[in-house]
Amino acid sequence: AVVSTQSTGMAIIKRGKHPLEKHNNPISATKGVQVGSVIDSADSLKISKMLVIGVKGVGGRLNRLPAGAPGDVVVCAVKKGHDKHRKRIYIAVVVRQKQTLKRLDGTRLIFENNAAVVINGKGELVGSSINGSVPREVCEMWP
Repeated sequence: AVVSTQSTGMAIIKRGKHPLEKHNNPISATKGVQVGSVIDSADSLKISKMLVIGVKGVGGRLNRLPAGAPGDVVVCAVKKGHDKHRKRIYIAVVVRQKQTLKRLDGTRLIFENNAAVVINGKGELVGSSINGSVPREVCEMWP
């Protein structure tokens, strides 16, 4: 993904070449988390509320907000939590949504809240554990 280096030695990275940028979501679910949604943190970090400010890999359309389903990578700003996390921006994976999630065998899943798990740039979990339930499809996408 590194294109060239400047005279200062810093690498220039082209937009859209990040490994998480083109992560395809095989879950054909209704997208229930859009930009502006306030979601909970489902991991062991001391974050309680996050605001979704972007969705990775979603192209734009006039007057349509980018949205994500469980398994999608979102960019979040921390609104409520421990002081060292507040007002910081993290990338996270959506693990639960209130919108109905329909599986191929006909069963439907409905969770009571929207939640995400904070990850690093390589797609690894930042916290030590995940609290609450996670759908099988998300576990298969993110081992």
